[in-house]
Amino acid sequence: MAGLGDRVRGLLDDLDATSGAAIGEAAALLLGSIEAGGIVHAGGAGHSLAMVFETFYRAGGLAPVRPMWDERVQPLAGALRSTDAERRPHLGRSVVAAYEPRPPDVAVVFSTSGRNPYPVEMAQECLARGVPVIAVTSAAASRGAADRAGGTLAGHATVVLDTCVPSGDAVHPPDAPRTAAVSTILASYAWARLLAELDDLAAARGVELPRWVSANVPGGDETNARLLARYGDRIPELTMNR
Repeated sequence: MAGLGDRVRGLLDDLDATSGAAIGEAAALLLGSIEAGGIVHAGGAGHSLAMVFETFYRAGGLAPVRPMWDERVQPLAGALRSTDAERRPHLGRSVVAAYEPRPPDVAVVFSTSGRNPYPVEMAQECLARGVPVIAVTSAAASRGAADRAGGTLAGHATVVLDTCVPSGDAVHPPDAPRTAAVSTILASYAWARLLAELDDLAAARGVELPRWVSANVPGGDETNARLLARYGDRIPELTMNR
C-alpha cells in the first residue's frame, strides 16, 4: 500500500502534468502586469487564506502583492461565521469593489472547490473591471462539491491552475480517506512553481523582479525598506498600524 508521502508525490506529479502549460501562461500574465506597474491582488476564504498569506510579504515572494479579503471569511475569527460568509451572495463582489483592482493589475483567487459564491464573485468582479484572473483550484474537488454559486471559479478565470486535490481533500488511508488534507500542500507548490516560472521568464527578458528578502539575512531590511517605499501607497497593508 502506498504511503502518504507516495500519495502526495503522485499528486504533485499530476499537478505538473495537468497545469504545466497554464503555469507558463500565468507567469507571462504576472510579468506583463509587473512591467506595466500593476500589482497582484490575492484572494481566498477559509483555509485558502493560508495561500493569501503565502503570497504576501514573503521572503522570496513578489513585493507588489495585495491581500484582498474580508475579516469575516477568516476561520480564526469564527469558524462557523467564516463558512457562512463564504456562502453569502454579494460579499465577494463588495470586497473586490473595496479594493478597486484595475488594469494593469492581475488577480489570483484561491479556492479548492471553487463552488462557493465568495471566490466565484471575486473572479467575476475582477473580470468585469478588466483585471485578468488566475484561478488556483481543483477540477476534481469542484466536481465533487455542492454548487452554491451557479458556476465555478474556473469558469470565470483567464488562466486555471488545477491543483488536482481530490474531492474531500483528505487522502489517508487510501481505501477510505478521512484525514491528511493536501490542498494547502498542492496550492503552495503551484504558487512556488509559478514564482519559479516567473523568475525564469523575467531573467530571459532581462527584467529584475521586485522580491522580498528575508529580514533575517544581511541586507534584508535595507532591500525591503526600498520595496516598502515603492509599493506602500498602493498596498497599505504593508505599513498600516505602524
